[in-house]
Amino acid sequence: MATECTAYRDDKGGLHSTPEKATLADLAGVLGRVGEEGGMTAGVAKLLFDKREEIERVFAEHDRMVAQADIVSGASGDVIPIKDGR
Repeated sequence: MATECTAYRDDKGGLHSTPEKATLADLAGVLGRVGEEGGMTAGVAKLLFDKREEIERVFAEHDRMVAQADIVSGASGDVIPIKDGR
């Protein structure tokens, strides 16, 4: 007898048993090949997924700093950029 099942499709059309597995496949696709023979890609994708909250916090802080720098650079007066020195 046929039964109904739920599957989650990734960006390439692959089916996965959980949303996490579909998301990991999408992350791995975005990352492309990392390391020799692409062996690190799945691990990096899993790390990104596991650290999502912290990563999103870091990007949010970055976006706030960039927005603030845009406001400051639009203000009157001289803005002197600080060079990295590399």
